[in-house]
Amino acid sequence: MLSIIEEAQITNYWQTCSCESRIVFKLILPAESTEKIMDELEKRYGHTSEFHMALLPVEASFPSPKDIEEQGEESNEPEQQEEKVPMRVSRQELYNEVFDNSKLTNTFIIMVILSTIVASIGLLNNNIPVVIGAMVIAPLLGPNVALSFAITLGDSVLGNNSLKTNLAGILVAFVIAFLLGILLKVDPSIPEIQARTIVSYDDIILALASGIAGALSLTSGLPSTLIGVMMAVALIPPLAVFGLLLGGGYASASFNAFLLLVINMICINLAGVVTFLLKGLQPIHWWETSKAKKATRYAITIWVSLLLILLFLLYVSS
Repeated sequence: MLSIIEEAQITNYWQTCSCESRIVFKLILPAESTEKIMDELEKRYGHTSEFHMALLPVEASFPSPKDIEEQGEESNEPEQQEEKVPMRVSRQELYNEVFDNSKLTNTFIIMVILSTIVASIGLLNNNIPVVIGAMVIAPLLGPNVALSFAITLGDSVLGNNSLKTNLAGILVAFVIAFLLGILLKVDPSIPEIQARTIVSYDDIILALASGIAGALSLTSGLPSTLIGVMMAVALIPPLAVFGLLLGGGYASASFNAFLLLVINMICINLAGVVTFLLKGLQPIHWWETSKAKKATRYAITIWVSLLLILLFLLYVSS
């Protein structure tokens, strides 16, 4: 353990002994340096049953790691240029957050139902603030970002969980919107509804921006509420319009809303994977890296192919 600390040139650390005769090391590190240290510790001690790591946020410390690093640079000439580390939170933090958001729970289903009801009422009444309220709930943010994250790491378990949660959320939202379309009067000429039955290139740009924003919010540790709004813009409203119009008997218009939903789903996940790759996200072991590259390559190929087909159909119909 001390050799790893010395190799990483960490001076802000403490070593103590617990009452259970365990050695406890406490290290204060910049957020961008935690992944490298945790990976090294996992490689050397991950097979040991008594080894455990806990990552805790630190609001402030004195002296700060930056001050200590600057003092070391003044006293010692750098032997070699340091490798640039992507400015993001560690993979371990990302995985914990994403894994929780990928779970299919009762709370998730309830949030989907509430979001669909709120969005449907807002659409039927052409009430933009109410539609925005549905966007704030943003239940589909978690599983979509989790799917992109799982593909980037080649994690089949996480990918299956997020895909199952995603499909369940879409199915529940469609059923609720469809029933509301049967029970309530649906007017396809309502501006908020009509706007989501017209697929344009602007919608594709919006979906790509939403996917990038969702991935950046996760890797940068930013609050996801505002980013969830952007994600919901591209998912919940067209999904609600699809169900409402189909339930109201407007099959042709509902298909256009479904097409918009599919395009947005593809763009969101494609942008998410590309963003994770650009942020340097990769598995810890070399055999997992090979699997992740293969999964990423297949996913990007499929999504780009589907997107090109949909763009061609959009061009022909315009």
